[in-house]
Amino acid sequence: MQRYSYFIAVDWGTSRLRAFLCKVKADGSPKLVSRSAGLGVSKSALSFEETLMQCISPWESEYGKLPVLMAGQIGSSIGWKETPYLSSPISPRELAKSCVNFQFNGYNINVIPGLSCKLENNNYDCMRGEELQILGWLQLAEENQVGRHLVCLPGTHTKWVLVEDGKIKLFKTALTGELFDLIANHSVLIQEKVTVFNQGVFNQKVFNQEAFDSGAAFTLNSEMGSLIHGLFSVRSRQLFGQLSAHEASSYLSGLLIGSDVRASMNATEWSLVKMDKVSIIGAPHLSSCFASVLESQSILTEICQVTTTTLLGFNSVFQSINELNQETA
Repeated sequence: MQRYSYFIAVDWGTSRLRAFLCKVKADGSPKLVSRSAGLGVSKSALSFEETLMQCISPWESEYGKLPVLMAGQIGSSIGWKETPYLSSPISPRELAKSCVNFQFNGYNINVIPGLSCKLENNNYDCMRGEELQILGWLQLAEENQVGRHLVCLPGTHTKWVLVEDGKIKLFKTALTGELFDLIANHSVLIQEKVTVFNQGVFNQKVFNQEAFDSGAAFTLNSEMGSLIHGLFSVRSRQLFGQLSAHEASSYLSGLLIGSDVRASMNATEWSLVKMDKVSIIGAPHLSSCFASVLESQSILTEICQVTTTTLLGFNSVFQSINELNQETA
């Protein structure tokens, strides 16, 4: 079997597609050569085939038809090729063995499966795409592959992931980002609508650190289960001059992230006080917000660069696929 020194990684979510042309260096680590972007699974008017080719075909003349690895919602029931949810605990090699492989237009494509887990309360949880960032995080340092660690992936659906001895053991999802969007843009709590993100770029002008800290403190220090009552304070504090309309979105963000962090601190699946730190992988602003709330509770944090970590994850699967191909050659 031919061993490639280049591959294409495609992180294909609901809203956005990000494609990365990567070179595998002599030490086995990935180097980003080029990148492109397109619309996500539910946004593009084109077919999946057309959307993909718009992003990767410019590389073909110089590099040929390289192997393609895809992850995210492209492997869901609304995507191109549905992949199964694999049960945790799971290792990178086990994930690579279960990729859905197919050929398109001369390209060899592998779609990486999602993951599922069953929690202590008998509820199930699932993820698609975030598993690549966890696999990449495992490659950042040798100590990440030994012992118990907690990794936070903030976003529309924030994930808290327990990693144990190099395997993804279990995880919990919080709808922190989605709730923020729904409340900020589709409720009476904030009358002055603001654009927090524009094409994935955070608008720093709309963020107020003091208001954010106040919202986080409210849910961290109030009685258990107070979020549903406390949310109305977003409105009442504006009515009685404690918050400006401009500060309201930051206060709301603090309320929700504070509640998210508090739930993680009380989770029975892990004990935060026994963790050396919480590693955070996400967009810079969101990562900083989660870090500030965690550190206000005397919990050490480490912020990891999201693109670097994601590509390390793709590379981990790519290397495992190469090894499996060599074994069966």
